[in-house]
Amino acid sequence: MPAKKSTSSSAASAKWTKTELNAIKKELQEEYERLQEELATTESDIAQLVSDSGDGAGDDVADAGSKTFEREQEMSIADNARDLMDQVEKALAKIDDGSYGICESCGGAIVKARLRAFPRATLCIKCKEREERM
Repeated sequence: MPAKKSTSSSAASAKWTKTELNAIKKELQEEYERLQEELATTESDIAQLVSDSGDGAGDDVADAGSKTFEREQEMSIADNARDLMDQVEKALAKIDDGSYGICESCGGAIVKARLRAFPRATLCIKCKEREERM
Protein backbone atom coordinates (compact mmCIF):
# COMPACT_ATOMS: atom_id res chain seq x y z
CA MET A 1 0.00 0.00 0.00
CA PRO A 2 1.37 3.42 -0.87
CA ALA A 3 1.75 5.81 2.02
CA LYS A 4 -0.82 8.54 2.31
CA LYS A 5 0.34 12.04 1.59
CA SER A 6 0.36 14.05 4.73
CA THR A 7 -1.86 17.08 4.95
CA SER A 8 1.10 19.19 6.01
CA SER A 9 3.00 18.45 2.78
CA SER A 10 0.00 19.37 0.63
CA ALA A 11 -0.60 22.46 2.74
CA ALA A 12 3.06 23.40 2.44
CA SER A 13 2.85 23.22 -1.36
CA ALA A 14 0.06 25.78 -1.22
CA LYS A 15 1.90 28.29 0.99
CA TRP A 16 1.49 31.79 -0.30
CA THR A 17 4.25 34.35 -0.28
CA LYS A 18 3.53 37.77 1.17
CA THR A 19 3.79 39.23 -2.36
CA GLU A 20 1.27 36.72 -3.75
CA LEU A 21 -1.16 37.38 -0.90
CA ASN A 22 -0.83 41.14 -1.34
CA ALA A 23 -1.61 40.77 -5.07
CA ILE A 24 -4.70 38.64 -4.33
CA LYS A 25 -5.76 41.07 -1.60
CA LYS A 26 -5.43 44.02 -3.98
CA GLU A 27 -7.47 42.19 -6.63
CA LEU A 28 -10.18 41.37 -4.09
CA GLN A 29 -10.28 44.94 -2.80
CA GLU A 30 -10.64 46.26 -6.37
CA GLU A 31 -13.43 43.76 -7.01
CA TYR A 32 -15.16 44.86 -3.80
CA GLU A 33 -15.04 48.51 -4.90
CA ARG A 34 -16.42 47.59 -8.33
CA LEU A 35 -19.24 45.64 -6.69
CA GLN A 36 -20.03 48.58 -4.39
CA GLU A 37 -20.36 50.83 -7.43
CA GLU A 38 -22.51 48.25 -9.23
CA LEU A 39 -24.73 47.90 -6.16
CA ALA A 40 -25.14 51.67 -5.81
CA THR A 41 -26.08 51.97 -9.47
CA THR A 42 -28.52 49.08 -9.25
CA GLU A 43 -30.15 50.43 -6.09
CA SER A 44 -30.50 53.80 -7.82
CA ASP A 45 -32.12 52.08 -10.80
CA ILE A 46 -34.52 50.26 -8.49
CA ALA A 47 -35.49 53.51 -6.77
CA GLN A 48 -36.07 55.10 -10.18
CA LEU A 49 -38.22 52.18 -11.33
CA VAL A 50 -40.29 52.35 -8.16
CA SER A 51 -40.81 56.10 -8.42
CA ASP A 52 -41.66 55.86 -12.14
CA SER A 53 -44.20 53.14 -11.58
CA GLY A 54 -46.52 55.43 -9.64
CA ASP A 55 -49.84 53.81 -8.87
CA GLY A 56 -49.96 51.97 -12.18
CA ALA A 57 -53.11 53.77 -13.27
CA GLY A 58 -53.48 53.71 -17.02
CA ASP A 59 -50.97 50.91 -17.49
CA ASP A 60 -52.11 47.95 -19.48
CA VAL A 61 -51.26 44.46 -18.29
CA ALA A 62 -48.15 44.25 -20.47
CA ASP A 63 -46.76 47.56 -19.12
CA ALA A 64 -47.37 46.53 -15.54
CA GLY A 65 -45.77 43.13 -16.15
CA SER A 66 -42.78 44.71 -17.85
CA LYS A 67 -42.21 47.12 -14.95
CA THR A 68 -42.48 44.30 -12.44
CA PHE A 69 -40.02 42.19 -14.43
CA GLU A 70 -37.51 45.08 -14.59
CA ARG A 71 -37.75 45.69 -10.84
CA GLU A 72 -37.30 42.01 -10.05
CA GLN A 73 -34.34 41.78 -12.42
CA GLU A 74 -32.64 44.78 -10.79
CA MET A 75 -33.34 43.34 -7.33
CA SER A 76 -31.76 40.06 -8.40
CA ILE A 77 -28.66 41.90 -9.64
CA ALA A 78 -28.45 43.77 -6.33
CA ASP A 79 -28.77 40.53 -4.34
CA ASN A 80 -26.04 38.92 -6.44
CA ALA A 81 -23.73 41.90 -5.89
CA ARG A 82 -24.33 41.69 -2.12
CA ASP A 83 -23.56 37.95 -2.14
CA LEU A 84 -20.33 38.51 -4.07
CA MET A 85 -19.35 41.31 -1.68
CA ASP A 86 -19.88 38.94 1.25
CA GLN A 87 -17.65 36.35 -0.46
CA VAL A 88 -14.95 38.97 -1.05
CA GLU A 89 -15.13 40.11 2.59
CA LYS A 90 -14.79 36.50 3.71
CA ALA A 91 -11.76 35.94 1.46
CA LEU A 92 -10.11 39.14 2.75
CA ALA A 93 -10.73 38.06 6.35
CA LYS A 94 -9.16 34.66 5.58
CA ILE A 95 -6.07 36.39 4.17
CA ASP A 96 -5.83 38.48 7.34
CA ASP A 97 -6.27 35.54 9.72
CA GLY A 98 -3.94 33.23 7.80
CA SER A 99 -6.55 30.67 6.72
CA TYR A 100 -6.71 31.68 3.04
CA GLY A 101 -6.31 28.71 0.74
CA ILE A 102 -7.62 26.13 3.20
CA CYS A 103 -10.70 24.14 2.16
CA GLU A 104 -13.65 24.75 4.48
CA SER A 105 -14.88 21.19 3.99
CA CYS A 106 -11.85 18.91 4.27
CA GLY A 107 -9.21 21.27 5.68
CA GLY A 108 -6.83 20.51 2.83
CA ALA A 109 -5.10 23.02 0.62
CA ILE A 110 -6.88 24.72 -2.26
CA VAL A 111 -4.42 24.79 -5.15
CA LYS A 112 -3.06 28.18 -6.11
CA ALA A 113 -4.24 27.88 -9.71
CA ARG A 114 -7.84 27.59 -8.49
CA LEU A 115 -7.49 30.60 -6.21
CA ARG A 116 -5.83 32.65 -8.91
CA ALA A 117 -8.74 31.89 -11.23
CA PHE A 118 -11.38 32.27 -8.50
CA PRO A 119 -9.93 34.10 -5.48
CA ARG A 120 -13.18 33.76 -3.50
CA ALA A 121 -13.04 29.93 -3.56
CA THR A 122 -13.65 28.29 -0.19
CA LEU A 123 -13.51 24.65 -1.29
CA CYS A 124 -10.84 22.54 -2.95
CA ILE A 125 -11.68 21.12 -6.35
CA LYS A 126 -12.56 17.68 -5.00
CA CYS A 127 -14.97 19.07 -2.36
CA LYS A 128 -16.50 21.50 -4.85
CA GLU A 129 -17.15 18.67 -7.30
CA ARG A 130 -18.74 16.64 -4.51
CA GLU A 131 -20.94 19.62 -3.52
CA GLU A 132 -22.09 20.13 -7.11
CA ARG A 133 -23.09 16.46 -7.46
CA MET A 134 -25.40 16.70 -4.46
